[in-house]
Amino acid sequence: MLTLPKRATVVEVGPRDGLQSLDQAIPTDKKVAMIDRLSEAGFPVIEATGFAHPRVIPNLADAEEVMARINRRPGIVYRALVPNAKGAARAAGARVDEMLGLLTVSETYCRKNQNMSVDEAVEQARMAFEIAERAGVRFVMAMGMSFFCPYEGRIPEARTLEVFGKLHERGIRRVYLAGSLGMEDPRHVNTVFHRIRDRWADVEVGFHVHNVAGFGAASIVAALDGGASSIEGSICGIGGGIAMPTSMGSVGNLATEDIVHLLNEMGVETGIDTAEAARAAWDVSRLLGIEPASHVTRSGTREAVLERGRTNPRQPPH
Repeated sequence: MLTLPKRATVVEVGPRDGLQSLDQAIPTDKKVAMIDRLSEAGFPVIEATGFAHPRVIPNLADAEEVMARINRRPGIVYRALVPNAKGAARAAGARVDEMLGLLTVSETYCRKNQNMSVDEAVEQARMAFEIAERAGVRFVMAMGMSFFCPYEGRIPEARTLEVFGKLHERGIRRVYLAGSLGMEDPRHVNTVFHRIRDRWADVEVGFHVHNVAGFGAASIVAALDGGASSIEGSICGIGGGIAMPTSMGSVGNLATEDIVHLLNEMGVETGIDTAEAARAAWDVSRLLGIEPASHVTRSGTREAVLERGRTNPRQPPH
């Protein structure tokens, strides 16, 4: 029998993880409008931007301006990526509510993506964490490629736990595991989360989900059963592209509106109305000139399907 939490936090990463992957630059005005619409929809945590070097991620070169112009709603956490200590220093000056550190469990991918070893990335995380602590800002650590890597294949559970332990030794108590590729299977996800919960009961752990293989929804359930308290997705399913040996990296994030729909229907409270999440997705899609890649925007909720059945009954064939 599944053991699911009464409540889970749905984290919206579209303005950062989504927009940074697009092959077009989004004007600052549209970024601000997007974040304000997501705030209106009631997402409790919004990853608004990232403080990477503009040469590395040009789509986020306006990070300070975005943070200065958004309409901050009380109770909503506005988060930003800080891939290293320099990024953390910039983020502290921009009054972010939460900093997101980053490393990948895969040694090969860490060197390709961040040009450093995993141990070096752990030290950068420690420095960023200390900057956040001094600034009085929340800090959460992303562990990318926690389950599967396009270069190394399946990541052994012991490897993920080893890296997790190094972060724990440095005082970091809020972490999320990222299925950065979407090829991880639900049993693997469930096992890793259970082992973390059994060993480090003082840590808050979340799950960042991708959906390349179509395993995303099943992996969410597996993570929640294993102890995850938050789930991360991107409005309309935008972005999530990663450095890949082929073009398959263009397929990425699971749509946040589908995550909200799934959790609400399972009785896991999100604090977000499913219909409002879907409306926000349509508004963002029009703002960006894209089609939402989500099921709930295409098929609707159970209530919508029932309403269609009542108003447009189809006669069975004779």
